[in-house]
Amino acid sequence: MTQTPADPQATLIDGKAMAARVRAHVARDVATLQERHGLTPGLHVVIVGDNPASQIYVRNKVAQATEAGLASVKHELPAGTAEADLLALVARLNADPAVHGILVQLPLPPQIDEQAVIAAIAPEKDVDGFHVINAGKLATGGDGLVPCTPLGCLIMLRDRLGDLSGLDALVIGRSNIVGKPMAQLLLREHCTVTVAHSRSRNLADLCRRADIVVAAVGRAHLVQGDWIKPGATVIDVGMNRVPTPEKGAGKTRLAGDVDFAAARAVAGAITPVPGGVGPMTIACLLKNTVTAACRQAGVPLPSPDSSGDA
Repeated sequence: MTQTPADPQATLIDGKAMAARVRAHVARDVATLQERHGLTPGLHVVIVGDNPASQIYVRNKVAQATEAGLASVKHELPAGTAEADLLALVARLNADPAVHGILVQLPLPPQIDEQAVIAAIAPEKDVDGFHVINAGKLATGGDGLVPCTPLGCLIMLRDRLGDLSGLDALVIGRSNIVGKPMAQLLLREHCTVTVAHSRSRNLADLCRRADIVVAAVGRAHLVQGDWIKPGATVIDVGMNRVPTPEKGAGKTRLAGDVDFAAARAVAGAITPVPGGVGPMTIACLLKNTVTAACRQAGVPLPSPDSSGDA
């Protein structure tokens, strides 16, 4: 979709279409690895309990991994699983050379320390990119595995803008999963990066000067349309449930951290919610698994790149 004088709204960044391209890229790489090296990247996903949202996420991850040709295995543990038992499973997967990527679905039940589990995963198999060693490598310019959601955001930004060098970027959110790694990735791209959050003073003014806004704070419609610099690129990571009483009692819909309709009238490009960042997260999980498999096997990536381009 391109903008025309008759269509003043921002270009929609189609995360579904872009994720399909990334998955196709992954499938080609997997086929090449099997042909050249007899290597099939293996992704093992662990879920504890029966959280409905987690079950959906895990089902989608396993299905998409299998479709791309990865060896994908799901480990389902009961909600009452002891931390020691989960750590024992992680240790077995760490020791298995056929397992190249390990993902433990969060959140975990309260009796399990999430940070202890993340720390137990071998960094080279941590395809979520959450391990402190991978976080440290990202911060210091190393070659660790990058968290999937920020990686997906970067792919979308590079696809839309090309060279990001010198652009003013605002990241709203400071989580270890999205905000902090997103800022590090943008610094690697030579952006001028500001990290803000829900308590930042003059947040609207920070937005108005930004060429790139990545909203990942978890507050529906925090970012208003008149905060957006005309022509800016807006990546909305937010996934918030908001009530829709007009559809009946208890009904909800998904909404981002950005007031989409108002921002689309000003921005140059924007991601929708849903259908924007979400699909890219799983696609980048598959991409990370291929990267991990190649590094562990000591073979080059079939399609080497430094930024996660699709």
